[in-house]
Amino acid sequence: MLYWMQAAPRVLENPALELAAARADELGLPLLCAFGLTARYPEANLRHYAFLLQGLAETERALREMGILLAVLAEEPDRAALRLAPQAALVVTDRGYLRHQRAWRERVAAGAPCQVVQVEGELVLPLEEASGKLEWAAASFRPKVRRLLLRRRSTGRSRPPRRDSLGLSVDGPVVPADSLADGRTLERLRIDRTVPPVPRLPGGTTPALERLRRFLGGPLAQYHLHRNDPSAELQSGLSPYLHFGQISPLTVSHAVRRAKAPVEAIQAFLEELIVRRELSYNLVFYNPAYDRYEGLPEWARATLARHARDRRPYSYGRNELEEAGTHDPYWNAAMQEMRRTGTMHGYMRMYWGKKILEWSETPEQAFDTALALNNRWFLDGRDPNSYAGIAWCFGRHDRPWPERPVFGTVRAMTAGGLRRKFDMDGYLRRIAAL
Repeated sequence: MLYWMQAAPRVLENPALELAAARADELGLPLLCAFGLTARYPEANLRHYAFLLQGLAETERALREMGILLAVLAEEPDRAALRLAPQAALVVTDRGYLRHQRAWRERVAAGAPCQVVQVEGELVLPLEEASGKLEWAAASFRPKVRRLLLRRRSTGRSRPPRRDSLGLSVDGPVVPADSLADGRTLERLRIDRTVPPVPRLPGGTTPALERLRRFLGGPLAQYHLHRNDPSAELQSGLSPYLHFGQISPLTVSHAVRRAKAPVEAIQAFLEELIVRRELSYNLVFYNPAYDRYEGLPEWARATLARHARDRRPYSYGRNELEEAGTHDPYWNAAMQEMRRTGTMHGYMRMYWGKKILEWSETPEQAFDTALALNNRWFLDGRDPNSYAGIAWCFGRHDRPWPERPVFGTVRAMTAGGLRRKFDMDGYLRRIAAL
């Protein structure tokens, strides 16, 4: 039995692993897990690979304790799966949503000599069940989500299969298991090394669970009151772990529901985790141009086109922006937060994107710049949530607002608005302390 473990390299709350183990027992077969480690993952760099491999090393140990061999093959994920499929009675895989992830799975489904079963496990609600079309905003998506939520149940840790696979021999470019943890695999990868790892943010399920524990024990209680305040450290910090499949959104949602916190706080967090996050998956699944300017709503492109020649109050190129070299201390601090930590406060992500639109020569250039910086520096870049976040800055999942220069009727954000709402000096001090 082959589980092609690509989107969900974890043991906890992994329905694809559960199904593969159950089918292996039904047929009296050992279960082999495989992961394709490509050095050509789109826009990935040293920061992303370091985080991925830390988590993969932990998962390899956890699977070994269950008697399951994880074979990490140094090749394209679909090739790794097709290399092993001829020896399998069945191939089980987890689901990917971005264009290249879907293409990998389609090629494996077409080329494998046995049945291939895809199991959805990276969303709280199955994507097509939640909605069968592209949703225009959270307002249209939210009622559908709420009707389905009561059916979801947590499953916990997978049961080890009866037959172990640790003695299986695997042909191909297998990466030695001990080299995942000691850094040798990372050193050998021919990848972009210009973006450094984030030492204070280790990858893996254990660090993810520890972050969840700390969030439930403190910040969650104030989440509904001050989550948008950049000076308050109330964010869960779980987005990178969700992006790399190292923790399940079901694990997070069930833990939050059981937490001793105000109902308003729990509801506010679940709005972000389920409604907003899964709306972004709806976008990348139903909109083929999710990562292109042409994929923005027609009304947004029309109003931005009408104001494309408006005088910009400031103008910056991509290099100036990447070096945090603008006149705006709040924007510069946000860019420094991104560079140093691989993350950024959620409210500042919105401000960051809006200002790139305001300071670029054209809205098309702004979109390309924002997406490039997002995917390069964020640990959770190249993610449905990131694509939706960038698109939101240009009008996606929003409505027209009063018209103003540069933005037209796309919502604008200002430094004065930040100062009126939040302790921005506190935010500057927090970033300077990094």
